[in-house]
Amino acid sequence: MKKMVVSALSAVVVAGGVTFLKAQTKDAELLERARKYFEPLPKVADSKENPVTPEKVLLGKMLYYDPRLSKSGLISCNTCHNIASYGVDNLSTSVGHKWQIGPRNAPTTLNAALHVAQFWDGRAKDVEEQAKGPILNPIEMAMDSPEEVIKRLSSIPEYVELFKKAFPNEKNPLTYDNVAKAIAAFERTLITPTRFDKFLKGDTHALTKMEKEGLKTFIELGCASCHNGPALGGTMFTKFGIVGAYWDATREFVTLDKPTMPMDVGRYAVTKNKADLYVFKVPSLINITKTYPYFHDGSVWSLDEAIQVMAKVQIGRTLTKDELDKLLAFMKALDGEIPKDALQVPILPSSRPETPKPQL
Repeated sequence: MKKMVVSALSAVVVAGGVTFLKAQTKDAELLERARKYFEPLPKVADSKENPVTPEKVLLGKMLYYDPRLSKSGLISCNTCHNIASYGVDNLSTSVGHKWQIGPRNAPTTLNAALHVAQFWDGRAKDVEEQAKGPILNPIEMAMDSPEEVIKRLSSIPEYVELFKKAFPNEKNPLTYDNVAKAIAAFERTLITPTRFDKFLKGDTHALTKMEKEGLKTFIELGCASCHNGPALGGTMFTKFGIVGAYWDATREFVTLDKPTMPMDVGRYAVTKNKADLYVFKVPSLINITKTYPYFHDGSVWSLDEAIQVMAKVQIGRTLTKDELDKLLAFMKALDGEIPKDALQVPILPSSRPETPKPQL
């Protein structure tokens, strides 16, 4: 009897060991496959042209949070790219100067420095160039000119000193280019590591079984052909609507109180090349569960519905509930950790009597 019990236990142990080894092999194969498309996020998205230094980051963080970079003195970078809400404002399109509504959804600033270009249409080559745009945009922060920006900042002694420390080798460090460089240096630190990063580094236990199934589904459906790289996106441009028009697929989400956006020609507005009609930069999927609503027009608020729209217009399919559940599980594993220092709102230097007054 004892021999039979021992034999039975041995069989269970052996079977369990075989199952464990099979699972390990399966995980190793999935990891190898994933590494062909993805890589872990870096600690900082550094730049040779604009090296990230503590002094630049400190200054850039203050400027990012400072509403005095806007004409009204009410709008900062953080207004539309709120770090506490994962670098977005969770609006379909943002509210700017004099309550004007912008034409496109505000993309997240988190991990954005890793992208091949900035804005949905890629009209800025990097975060340094991007940072110059909203400050002067008449429907965003609406400052009249770079000179007005510098005049306002120059009247604040603490900023004058901070620019000297951030750009110590320059005779005249307080320039509009350096405003953008400082903000960009701060944004280059806004990297949000995820559990998926741990998986890519070799910890196959970092993802649940369902999340691994979602990763496998993500690759097999072809999602990784566009959403790749460390940020799972931002590496390329592609047409939104390869097998069907995006405005047809999102029409059902239009309601009386939420009218449709004008048809957006995408990158064509920048290049005037017909091949770029309805072409947009592929967005990052890091923190995608937090950065709703989705797409360039912010037309879809639910992630599962956004995934179905993508399946319909990009690969001509309606996903099964099982496929959708697996993909949603994987995308939850892409929730990242916001740098703690970035979440600490800075104390801004006081304006002086000579500081130009805001204009509403």
